[in-house]
Amino acid sequence: MSRKDAHAFAASLAATLMVSIVVFQAGDGTFGAVPADEIDGDEVVIVGEHDPFG
Repeated sequence: MSRKDAHAFAASLAATLMVSIVVFQAGDGTFGAVPADEIDGDEVVIVGEHDPFG
């Protein structure tokens, strides 16, 4: 997914699930979004975080 799509998806997830969502770029250049407590940091670069309480 594109970086723009990943941020839009993350914002939607954060608002729906009411948890912090991290947007990351994987080693192959793709972007993704997962809950902050599920990211382990292996071979990813965190490019943003969406916090529904912040």
